[in-house]
Amino acid sequence: MLGLCDVAIVGHIGDAHYIAAISVGTMIFNVLYWVFGFLRMGTGGMTSQALGRRDLAEDMRLLLRALSIGFGMGVLFVLLQKPVIDIGLWAMGPSADISRLCERYCFIVIWGAPAVLSLYGFTGWYVGMQNTRFPMFVSIFQNIINVIASLSLVFGAHLDIEGVAFGTLIAQWSGFLIAVSFWLINYRRLWKHLKDTVGGWRGNLRDWGEFFKVNRDIFIRTVFIVAVSLSFTAIGSRQGAVILAVNTLLMEFFTIFSYFTDGFAYAGEALGGKYYGAKNVKAFKDLVKSFFQLGFIIMLLFTLIYAIAGKPFLSLLTSDRNVLEAVGPYFYWAVAIPFAGVAAFLLDGIFVGIMNTKGLLTSSVVAVICFFTVYFLFRNILGNHALWLAFDIYLLARGVVEAGIYLKLKIES
Repeated sequence: MLGLCDVAIVGHIGDAHYIAAISVGTMIFNVLYWVFGFLRMGTGGMTSQALGRRDLAEDMRLLLRALSIGFGMGVLFVLLQKPVIDIGLWAMGPSADISRLCERYCFIVIWGAPAVLSLYGFTGWYVGMQNTRFPMFVSIFQNIINVIASLSLVFGAHLDIEGVAFGTLIAQWSGFLIAVSFWLINYRRLWKHLKDTVGGWRGNLRDWGEFFKVNRDIFIRTVFIVAVSLSFTAIGSRQGAVILAVNTLLMEFFTIFSYFTDGFAYAGEALGGKYYGAKNVKAFKDLVKSFFQLGFIIMLLFTLIYAIAGKPFLSLLTSDRNVLEAVGPYFYWAVAIPFAGVAAFLLDGIFVGIMNTKGLLTSSVVAVICFFTVYFLFRNILGNHALWLAFDIYLLARGVVEAGIYLKLKIES
């Protein structure tokens, strides 16, 4: 939603170049942050299983490991901001005009890296502790702060794209501080479990080794997923500012649906991990069944909403008529996203909960191969349609492969 707010604001302060610059900048940070998605996914799955075993000391160790890695890597990104952003722009290959706008955005937002990566750890831990309300509250507060700050700085202080960047930066650090406050108010009593264990929060090298071993597959899997997202934006940027803006707007359909279904994936991760850790097979299987019943309803609902209200929604994001007219030929590829992606999004949560990281990695590798194969086969014939066809098939392949792996699993009590 932070990125959606940025797109909506720049969509009304400039032409397609502003939307394209935000798209490139957002993707650069997505690449940086998504690679560390294991801080959320791995922490959530491992925390929920430890909770199922009533091992509260291990829950605390997991949180502190995630925060140590997240904050440390965020500081490293800030220190290396110039080469990091230069490499990102080189990889994306935008035009000189878009690149200059993007630099103005990136060199401000990069200062939020420690907050963003630390918040990944907090979110995963809260979900693993069966508390999805706190991440929800953090997201709501973040977005309220972002909207107020960005609108004030852009339209009040006339800071242009810098106003959008500072609004995002303020929201990122605010979200982190809110997450810390929630922990201090509600969970600091758990500190005693940590102090009573040998080695305290540091644990030992074997514990840290196990943490990274479990998260290795998630890390590699994320690299493959990032490769698709990066390639999608980079290919669009090489087709000009208008096509890049079109793809950016339509990808908001993917973002909204994926993060909405992530709520159910978080539930699958938290409850599935808890039932799996407690060896409650019946509750686990009932959960998965309910999951897909809900998933089918969600898929139909979003497809209908996108088909009916999708184009008016895009008009809220930009007033550029050239971009809105160019959306038409590609619109229904975005409408197909709920059908293509629902199984993958839901099963991701189940797989994280039971820490079947090899299944996550396998499905992503197969899906990425499908993406690039389809695109390179049809790019000369279909142009930008080939990119969208490849993306929808990539989502569908992830779900199909994960479903096949799940059906072969033997969940034992």
